Amino acid sequence: MENIQHSTSVLQALNVWGRRDYKIANYDKMSSRPELKVDDENGFIRFFRSLPSKEVVNESNPTTIRLFDRGDWYTAHGTDAEFIARTVYKTTSVLRTLGRSDSGGLPSVTLSVTVFRNFLREALFRLNKRIEIWVSAESGRGQWKLGKQASPGNLQDVEEELGGAGGNAMDSAPIILAVKVSARSSEAKNIGVCFADASVRELGVSEFLDNDVYSNFESLVIQLGVKECVIQLDSTKKDAELAKLRAIADTCGIAITERPMADFGTRDIEQDLTRLLRDERSAATLPQTELKLAMGAAASLIKYLGVMSDSTNFGQYQLYQHDLSQYMKLDASALRALNLMPGPRDGAKNMSLYGLLNHCKTPVGSRLLAQWLKQPLMDQAQIEKRHQLVEAFVVDTELRQTMQEEHLRAIPDLYRLAKRFQRSQANLEDVVRVYQVAIRLPGFVRSFENVMDEQYQTPLDEQYTTKLRNLSNSLAKLEEMVETTVDLDALDNHEFIIKPEFDDSLRVIRKKLDKLRYDMDLEHRRVAKDLNQDMEKKLFMENHRVHGWCFRLTRNEAGCIRNKKEYQECSTQKNGVYFTTRTMQELRREHDQLSSNYNRTQSGLVQEVVNVATSYCPVLEQLAGTVAHLDVIVSFAHVSVHAPTAYTRPKMHPRGTGNTILKEARHPCMEMQDNISFITNDVSLVRDESSFLIITGPNMGGKSTYIRQIGVIALMAQIGCFVPCTEAELTIFDCILARVGASDSQLKGVSTFMAEMLETSNILKSATSESLIIIDELGRGTSTYDGFGLAWAISEHIVTEIGCFGMFATHFHELTALADRYPKSVKNLHVVAFIGDAKEGESNKKREVTLLYRVEPGVCDQSFGIHVAELVRFPEKVVNMARQKAEELEDFTTATSDNTEKKEASALDGYSQEEVEEGSALLKSMLLKWKAEIEAPGKENLTAEEKRQIMRDLVAADSSLQSNKVFQGIKAL
Repeated sequence: MENIQHSTSVLQALNVWGRRDYKIANYDKMSSRPELKVDDENGFIRFFRSLPSKEVVNESNPTTIRLFDRGDWYTAHGTDAEFIARTVYKTTSVLRTLGRSDSGGLPSVTLSVTVFRNFLREALFRLNKRIEIWVSAESGRGQWKLGKQASPGNLQDVEEELGGAGGNAMDSAPIILAVKVSARSSEAKNIGVCFADASVRELGVSEFLDNDVYSNFESLVIQLGVKECVIQLDSTKKDAELAKLRAIADTCGIAITERPMADFGTRDIEQDLTRLLRDERSAATLPQTELKLAMGAAASLIKYLGVMSDSTNFGQYQLYQHDLSQYMKLDASALRALNLMPGPRDGAKNMSLYGLLNHCKTPVGSRLLAQWLKQPLMDQAQIEKRHQLVEAFVVDTELRQTMQEEHLRAIPDLYRLAKRFQRSQANLEDVVRVYQVAIRLPGFVRSFENVMDEQYQTPLDEQYTTKLRNLSNSLAKLEEMVETTVDLDALDNHEFIIKPEFDDSLRVIRKKLDKLRYDMDLEHRRVAKDLNQDMEKKLFMENHRVHGWCFRLTRNEAGCIRNKKEYQECSTQKNGVYFTTRTMQELRREHDQLSSNYNRTQSGLVQEVVNVATSYCPVLEQLAGTVAHLDVIVSFAHVSVHAPTAYTRPKMHPRGTGNTILKEARHPCMEMQDNISFITNDVSLVRDESSFLIITGPNMGGKSTYIRQIGVIALMAQIGCFVPCTEAELTIFDCILARVGASDSQLKGVSTFMAEMLETSNILKSATSESLIIIDELGRGTSTYDGFGLAWAISEHIVTEIGCFGMFATHFHELTALADRYPKSVKNLHVVAFIGDAKEGESNKKREVTLLYRVEPGVCDQSFGIHVAELVRFPEKVVNMARQKAEELEDFTTATSDNTEKKEASALDGYSQEEVEEGSALLKSMLLKWKAEIEAPGKENLTAEEKRQIMRDLVAADSSLQSNKVFQGIKAL
């Protein structure tokens, strides 16, 4: 039987054989939703309604979902059932009622195991729900107890149900964070946090000052990839500071858990930490305990996770202090603007930077890449060290391919493997997996030792070769133990057993099992001969996970057993038809019984082997860190080499010095899209020359892509990757701040313009002279004049007060005048559009516009918005009306700009009241004549220029008007 060393014994498997057969048969049907059958319905309804109430967003959107484990299926009830019906089944017709509906029945829904697991992933990873799984209590029939709990930041109880296959959400560790805030003034806030990845038994703390918009806190939760935030309960809902923290968590897609203020008390924290930490010193002597706010956060987190109730946690945790300043700060807007992580609507893998760069071969590598993307380095030496390692794999193609195809591909998830040992869940199969990793390490070392280039040999030795060699030596005793005790030959049959030589009883049982296996082979040959089927290609003998040892025929050949009583079909699956014979059934039953006996006999030896392997967990975790680092660096090299045009190694300048100059820069994600020939552009951000770029140009001309690609390239350089340019030099930025859109703000009750202002306020309060600011189309959510005023004031503040590198894409062409006022800082750029001649017979205004996606110095005085409307096939009547109104507004704007009230007032100074009245009357008379002239029959289609000419003729013919002093003064303007 497959996996006989698993915790469920063979005998137990035999006892539930019929039930599992029934379950799988039902799952194979299209209608796999189990029927609702509950013993003592009224008793269960009373119990369910006696459960404590739980927090809900609204009646149709519960925060916590309660599920009941019925053995082979699950149920949900009440509002939870209605939510699951709408979310999972997309219809309420699946709801059934427990009890009598006329006397307050309970709405209920059932879920198969497969549906339950899919819903679990959806609820935890996308919907940010908490889950409670209730199980039948042993005390008596109809009694229930809370068996498992899970939340987005704490998945420990349900990891088996999730199966490590949570998609993108499982690519990063489930970090949970608790926060405590103390306001020092109206501006400065003191923040203390404690965070944990509950799965690897680490606690991190940090304490820092923050501004009134909590931009440092936002950067921290993004750096850590926080999934859940524990915050003080605000019973009055009037604490403005807690409301701000909740808003940030909501913006970042983080689940929020409220806990009473008493949980944040620090009375027992030193005692708890002393028991939890590996450090044998008293917690009171550790420097981290001086961070009082962080300790309050730690107290609440320890209580929420319930780690003190599990004695296996004692002496297992590590405590470290996180330095917020060692990484580039990113806010949620920058995360979206730069497309760092995959979004729910991203179809192609290359739509996000994570998807583009993730060519990692190991799960630990993929998770580390997600972490690096949110934690770009600030230390120049560390950045250049990563660049050097990437260059080594770029240059040495054989080394890169060997690592990817031979070595890294074979490494399992080492962190989760170590966790199974730490939690006493490991079995002999897990020991063998560690052994298989250990015997591969010398191959890693030999590959690195073959590197001949001395320029790269030293950094590779320092980062990988020496570490891997030492770790291999540390695992040598484990290898020896496994080779001595475990029957490695049995692995071919997927059996994980102790060698029979260790015990006389094992030797006897093994001999019988070998005899049974020989008899099975004889039966296999007999059946193949009887059915006239090839044993190598058509008829297979397999150890099925449900049916045990049996035969399998390909579907094309399965007809040969039809209507033959000797052969009994077990099931039909994608890979063929499983069947057995009476002889095979007898052999299988005897084989399973002997395997069970073997399992019981060897259980003591297995436990000893597992216990010895558990002591190697620290080595396994170190190995996981080294392999993950190697995997990401090799992935960077792979992407750099296989891009449409190879990436280049950037030259880095220290913080606050140097310029950012990119030659033939490209957006790495855009250039990978199908049917796109990307147009490259240069970038020049030079101090005291062009530190602030204003980019104008047509809609869809490439302004947004241009400014975003600069941010993406800067981030890629600081995580240690090569960049998509032919040449690149960059300064190190302390943060990237972006204002590029507010697509989901309306769903949260925030207007587009308010979202713009909130994000821009965060930029102005967070940016330093070493930051990079990206602004795309600011001020569109209000009137033109207000929007332009704000855009000008914000740009001027960035230039004069902050003094950092920045880019502003805009349709406010008047903003380009900023370059005249600050010629040493502001530079105008525009995206180029070619305007062709009008087609014959069409208006001169309707010309063909070709977008060239080239960025050049200077100003573009047109937006081509009406052209975009034509591209998306607006009705011609609408386009013509838009063009007409645009011309009228342009004429009005020109007129008002040439004849301001101020100039009119000054023009009338020095004239008597009588002269002004006389001039006004003559002017009015002339305008009435002009109106009558242009409205005369037959003159309905006069152009604007023809109308102006008629006015000129009327003025020239009116000698009284010509000689009037007031008219002469106005004419002189």
